[in-house]
Amino acid sequence: MYSVPYPSGTFDLLLNLVAESSVLVFWCSHSHLIDRTNTLGAYLITPAMGSHFAMYLANMQENARSALPPHDVERFIFVVQGSAMLTNASGVSSKLMVDSYAYLPPNFEHSLRAEGSATLVVFERSIVKPLYYRYASLENHITEQIVGSTDKQPLLETPGEIMDFQPGDFLNVKEVHYNQHGLLLLEGQGIYRLGDSWYPVQAGDVIWMAPFVPQWYAALGKTRTRYLLYKDVNRNPL
Repeated sequence: MYSVPYPSGTFDLLLNLVAESSVLVFWCSHSHLIDRTNTLGAYLITPAMGSHFAMYLANMQENARSALPPHDVERFIFVVQGSAMLTNASGVSSKLMVDSYAYLPPNFEHSLRAEGSATLVVFERSIVKPLYYRYASLENHITEQIVGSTDKQPLLETPGEIMDFQPGDFLNVKEVHYNQHGLLLLEGQGIYRLGDSWYPVQAGDVIWMAPFVPQWYAALGKTRTRYLLYKDVNRNPL
């Protein structure tokens, strides 16, 4: 299963959590953003599909709080709507607004409280990986909490590739690599090639790309394409 296309308008339903809708809106009974009475969510990608990570949407109502993920599980949070307050064990708090993100290392004590209604995209991954995913150079590396916002980060130079898709832009090659991806389209529309299949996609669509699946994208429509992408890789970002 490479692509999970959502019916038109489902993303809006997820973000606004229209309770009457039964389409892909359900309690995250296994997620760790707890307080079921105040948090509603939908799984997008799970290990049952073959991925090495979980990806889900969580809508936290006012004053909803999260719990810690299981032992040895790292967490990445991206704010789609609203805001939330992230506090670590030292009492240091950071306000996460729209387009803010936070990386929480495994076994890092923290709590998250929604100040109002907030919609988050959450990635969780166990650091207990098979040998072929381990890198000796990272064995003694200590990860730390990272908090930031996309509007404060410079665009990376990617010679030969276009990662900021304006209408009409497209990948200059059909990519094939060992990495798997988890992708949530935040803005825009276009067409994705996965293997020998072609998928029209738009904001709210989710794609899981397994390792070695040929992939290619072209942006269509009148607005830019913007998406959140997980890439299963360990490397020094510098």
